[in-house]
Parts: sequence; C-alpha cells; structure tokens
Amino acid sequence: MSSSFSIKNPGALAAGCVTLLMGLGTVMVFSAGANLTGELDLERFYDFTTLRQLIFFPLAIVIMHFVGTLDYHRLSFTRAGWKKSYTTWLLILVTLLLIVVLIPGIGVSKNNARRWLALPMGIMTLSFQPSELAKWAVIFFLAAAIDYLGTDIKRFLKRFVPVCAIVGVVVLLILKEDFGTAAFVCLLTFIMLLCGGANLFHLMSPVPFAAAGLVYAIVTHPARMDRIKAFLKPDEMAGDAAYQASQSLIAIAGGGLWGTGLGHGITKYGHLPEDTTDFIFAIVGEELGFVGATFLILMFILFIFAGTLIVVRCKDRFGQLIAGGIVAAVAIQATINLGVATVVLPTKGIGLPFVSAGGTSMLLSAAAVGVLLNIA
Repeated sequence: MSSSFSIKNPGALAAGCVTLLMGLGTVMVFSAGANLTGELDLERFYDFTTLRQLIFFPLAIVIMHFVGTLDYHRLSFTRAGWKKSYTTWLLILVTLLLIVVLIPGIGVSKNNARRWLALPMGIMTLSFQPSELAKWAVIFFLAAAIDYLGTDIKRFLKRFVPVCAIVGVVVLLILKEDFGTAAFVCLLTFIMLLCGGANLFHLMSPVPFAAAGLVYAIVTHPARMDRIKAFLKPDEMAGDAAYQASQSLIAIAGGGLWGTGLGHGITKYGHLPEDTTDFIFAIVGEELGFVGATFLILMFILFIFAGTLIVVRCKDRFGQLIAGGIVAAVAIQATINLGVATVVLPTKGIGLPFVSAGGTSMLLSAAAVGVLLNIA
C-alpha cells in the first residue's frame, strides 16, 4: 500500500513526511525545553522557545500548502524574465539583509555571533536569520540561471564566472558570522552547477580559492579551531569544546532501544546547552530510544525518495533543478546535523531541518517544500 502511494503521489508523501517531522520536532523541542527552575509566564508566551514552536508548527503547515498553490515558474528567468522574476528581487533583498545584520546596533548577537535581526511585532519581537533565507535564495538563483543559460553555462568567463561571483558575494556576507551555512551554500552550489551541466574543470578552478577562504575563516577564529581540535582529540577536551558532543553520545546511549520515555530524559537539565537546536537528535535518542531515532531518520529517507521521484518525473528543466536543489539542501543539512550529534562530524551550528527549534528555519523550509509540492 505505502509503495503504491509513494509511486502515485510523491508530493503527498513528501508533505506527509515533513508534517510528521515538524510535529515530532515540536513535541521534542517542548520536552527538551523543560527546566527545573524556570516558570512559564503565559503573558510572555513568545519569550519561550518551547511555546513559540507551538505557533510555528501550524503556521508552517499553512505556508507549505499555500506556497504549493503558487506557480513556481515565477521564480524562473526563462519564463518570467530576470527583471520580473521573484528570484532576482529575493536575491537583492537577501544581500541587503545580510549587510544590515552585520551593522552593530542593528544585528542581534547570540552565542557570540551576529546573525539575527529583531523585528518588532506589537507585544512580541520576531527574530529573523537572513542567512536561512539566503540559502534558499541561492538555490532558486542557481536553478534559474542554469536553466536560462542552458549549455552556455560551459562558457567560463562570460557565464560561469558571473554566476559564481554572484553566489560568492552572498557566501562572503554569510561567512562573516556563520561559517557553517557559508560552507553549506558552497557545497550546494558545487552540486547544482555540476548537475546543471557546468564544465567539471571550471568547477574545480574556484575550489582552491574557496578552500583557502574557508581555512582562513577557521584558523582566524579560536572557537572554530577549538571545535576541530575537540573532534580530533575528544578525550583531551571533553570538559571544554568537546563537552556537547560527549553529552550527546551519553544521551543517545542512555536511550537504549525504547528510550527513557517522552519527557523523562535528564540530559536536557543543564547537561546539553543546545538541546533544542543543534542537538535535538540526542534528546530524541534519549527519550524515544533507537526506535524513535530510526523513525526520524526513516522520515528523512522517505522525503528524499519522494523528492527524487518528483525530480525524475518533472518534464521541466527548471523544475528539475529547483526540486533537486531543495531535496539536496534538506538531505545534506540533515546528514550534517545527524553526523554532528553522533560525533561523526565536527560540531557545527546547523540545525536538523523541520525538527530543531527556530521559526526562521521551519517557516522557510516549509515554504521551500511548498515549491517542491507545486512542482509535483
């Protein structure tokens, strides 16, 4: 039954997986946000991460299905023209926001990084992360540009270099405060250009410069160097830079087969600082056990399977490119987060799509899936 369903309705399967992931994420964020000393003041509802997620979940579902009704061709350069394309204006908006967020006094700093903009909305303030929007804007731009240029993307100076330069400006602005997302966008760009027919030799030409820039960004930032050292020598830095990674393994191991039970985990009580965001998978592993963690991973696998079917069946090249970019973004981000939580990869500030706390990420990811549903 499920096999027939997935073959006939890949869009419905993708939407179902995303809804289940967001629902599970909302429950686990609520559980992970429990504490021993704080009291919930409902008059300051929006100040609590756990309660905010209750707003974002249904809103994300509405956004996903609403965007799914819009014509994705409005993002195309070929159909709409680059001057009228939503992609052009989105890219301009993202660039301006990335510049504004770096201005002291305007950009909001959290965990020693200025990545957020505070948007007053009456009695509450909405935190918005421009780099999250930039990630999707780059995917839309690359899909539109590759589709528009066709085989001309193989022309190095007149086509390939300008496309890379535009993406490079966005990456450099992100890199200032968000190394993980910048590296993530670089990887996505490489994959999309490769799949879009760019010359492999051309693709390799900027790699040394990009690698040099990323290495420089690491060695000049003490916290990033500590993360690399902690990954290579976890025992020596278990109480410092490797602390969260060690606690994540302890939480996952403590869950066993069935878990300690929803809400009964103990790692969230001050032992794992980023329990609602980067290390939410550790809380899933501890409270829902191997079974719950496997279910979560299975949902991502089914989403990728459904997304791949959408890409393969799409007759429109632009649709294929943009759908492939969306699926690749979710797949890579999920793989990185799970790798960090299980200490297969060095610690990076990349959340688990649809599951980790964060309104910007959930709403924008849901909108991207809406585009995928429209293509389906």
